[in-house]
Amino acid sequence: MTARSNRAKADRAPSGWLPPSPEALCRYGAEWTATKLRWGLAVYRAEQQRLWNIAVGCGDTAVEFTPAP
Repeated sequence: MTARSNRAKADRAPSGWLPPSPEALCRYGAEWTATKLRWGLAVYRAEQQRLWNIAVGCGDTAVEFTPAP
């Protein structure tokens, strides 16, 4: 991620920002989902819908996480 892209993203969820590179979408979606699962964070409806839309095009991309202690 470039500094410019990172500034554009700020703290926005997938419902408000996606990486400009189509190749990065699957990894971004998987990492976002893993973070939510690891920490038991809430997922809002718009965020969930966007993550689902990303996942549909990601084939066999796996979400891997270790639950937080």
